[in-house]
Amino acid sequence: MSVVGIDLGSQSTKIGVARNKGIDIITNETSNRATPSLVGFGPKSRYLGENAKTQEISNLKNTISSLKRLAGRSLNDPEVAIEQEYITAPLVDINGQVGAEVTYRGEKQKYTAVQLLAMYLGKIRDTASKELRLPVSDVVLSCPPWFTDAQRRAMLDATQVANLKLLRLINDNTAIALGWGITKTDLPEGDAKPRRIMFVDIGYSDYTCSIVEFRKGELAVKSTAYDRHFGGRNFDKALVDHFGKEFKEKFKIDINTNAKARLRVAAAVEKLKKILSANSVAPLNIESLMEDKDVRATLKREELEELVKPLLDRVTVPVEQALAEAKLKIEDIDAIEMVGGCTRVPSIKDAIAKFYGRPLSFTLNQDEAIARGCTFGCAILSPVFRVRDFSVHDIVNYPIEFVWEQSPDIPDEDTSLTVFNKGNVMPSTKILTFYRKQPFDLEARYAKPDQLPGKTNPWIGRFSVKGVKADAQDDFMICKLKARLNLHGILNVESGYYVEDVEVEEPVPEAKEGDKMETDQPNGDAEPKPKMRKVKKQQRKGELPLSAGTSSLDEPTLASLAEAENQLYMEDKLVADTEDKKNELEAFIYEMRGAIDDKYSEFANEQEKEKIKDKLEKTEDWLYDEGEDASKAQYIAKMDEIKFSAGPVVQRYNDKLQEEREARLKAEEEAAAKKRADADAKKKAEEETKKTAEPAKTEDTEMKDADTTKPDSVEEPSAGK
Repeated sequence: MSVVGIDLGSQSTKIGVARNKGIDIITNETSNRATPSLVGFGPKSRYLGENAKTQEISNLKNTISSLKRLAGRSLNDPEVAIEQEYITAPLVDINGQVGAEVTYRGEKQKYTAVQLLAMYLGKIRDTASKELRLPVSDVVLSCPPWFTDAQRRAMLDATQVANLKLLRLINDNTAIALGWGITKTDLPEGDAKPRRIMFVDIGYSDYTCSIVEFRKGELAVKSTAYDRHFGGRNFDKALVDHFGKEFKEKFKIDINTNAKARLRVAAAVEKLKKILSANSVAPLNIESLMEDKDVRATLKREELEELVKPLLDRVTVPVEQALAEAKLKIEDIDAIEMVGGCTRVPSIKDAIAKFYGRPLSFTLNQDEAIARGCTFGCAILSPVFRVRDFSVHDIVNYPIEFVWEQSPDIPDEDTSLTVFNKGNVMPSTKILTFYRKQPFDLEARYAKPDQLPGKTNPWIGRFSVKGVKADAQDDFMICKLKARLNLHGILNVESGYYVEDVEVEEPVPEAKEGDKMETDQPNGDAEPKPKMRKVKKQQRKGELPLSAGTSSLDEPTLASLAEAENQLYMEDKLVADTEDKKNELEAFIYEMRGAIDDKYSEFANEQEKEKIKDKLEKTEDWLYDEGEDASKAQYIAKMDEIKFSAGPVVQRYNDKLQEEREARLKAEEEAAAKKRADADAKKKAEEETKKTAEPAKTEDTEMKDADTTKPDSVEEPSAGK
């Protein structure tokens, strides 16, 4: 079972996996750690990720970007019109949802934002699966904190279509905070003052600032502020517009009339922007941009800052908003962590550092912090991975209210109630109580629509409560509804039930120890009988059936989209396999043509050589003519034909190799046997020599002892004899 975290960005996506007791950001098929967030459509198959990026300039009208920013939106949303400025494919309305119209396999097709996102997530799933060598199912996915219920539901639907199980849809800023805090061992404990960190995340398309309090084993988001249209692409657009005017005056070309030219300039200014982050001046050169004209220009950092001054003037606004919502001063913040590619811009760093009055912190990987946080989040929720206990308390970013029709039996009843206020902890559950005599409906919606992005419909969902009726005395049924804002930030009325007031007996609570008098002490050891009292309590008596209508896709629609996605996936796989077989056949022809006059030369007579060469030539002619667009089976058949023609020659060559191999092995075995025999003989000779030497040594020792021992029976002759 795998643990995968996905940082789904507007420009690119990073994938984190938990393995080897740590978090790794994995690479894709081109060894890049970031995969372009693009989906393209071609004459034969789809282009996803890196392939879409490669084909982008030549396939503008069929390539879609900003995938997550389209999810859960409608075409008449003014923010979709802003996205169209960055998306080269035409956006259209598909049953109330925004989608794209493309030419795929020679036909016009329309795909919703959910389908496009699911296609891309399928690519990310396969990338992770290939790296892990395991099927990928459980994931944690990131999204901006300003996403509405409809946008979050659209992302949840997309993961289901892509055959992924979403454990948590986590806010970008919360993922960053989790990745920062879970590894810290010196966080305050108990009632000690929490450590307050401000996270500033400025990415490709948006800017988020959040204040988070850390204690040992937990984090609590205190406030979040954002600018939905402040990011790297806004800097790029300002530069493209600047150079567009310059080229029009200097080279008499208008890049706004040529989408390919404008895209090439956008790619060039993105590189120029990065150079200016470390240098005071940078050049821009593009060959044959339009009308066979080469263009060149230079830009100073001061000029860039002047061009983006309207953006730079807004840099500290989210910081100020976050402080105000958290009711804190800048002095209360222990550190400001900078995250996101755009925080490398010197003027942005300088502006925030000046506001803070202290040096900024850059301890996190600016590009991969969200992916790491998502992966930690997935590890926490996964049953197969053990991590340090760490609680995450996020907050509600838009107030949510319930509205209902007034009961005819309760003329002074309120008809709305804000249930989840801005800043409330999430996930959260609330119990709503209604007194009714008949079934009723209620709606959930955002209480302050003006805070929502664009002209988003504030409606969240409609919930119908069935099975409600008056009791035998024609009195109200007491209905309880359980409303939950879950881990994903999605609202649901999860269950309904009814209760009745029942009279029960319960012991009277005893007085506290300090309040007791001496006379209260019992005589002897007998246990005093507790005093009882009758009280009315509500007891759960039965369930109430619920039906819900939300922006989520229904199960049959999801199943249909998943089936369609699987069909497209299989078609892509067939096209890829066919292309592989075509390339394999082409390589085999070249290899065989060289080998027939080289390594196979001595194993074939002239007639056989001519026959094989003729077969190779005919197959090559077919490959570049009729076989240019053949099927996988045809390429395999052509390969088999060549192998059949060259089979006898190849077999002779292989037989010769086998003979040489066997002869070599035999020689090696004989040499090894001789070596063993020599070693055995040497060892035997050494043993014989050793045995011969041992008796002689014993004998010498005995003789020596005899010479030195004086016998008792021998008498020395006297001197006089």
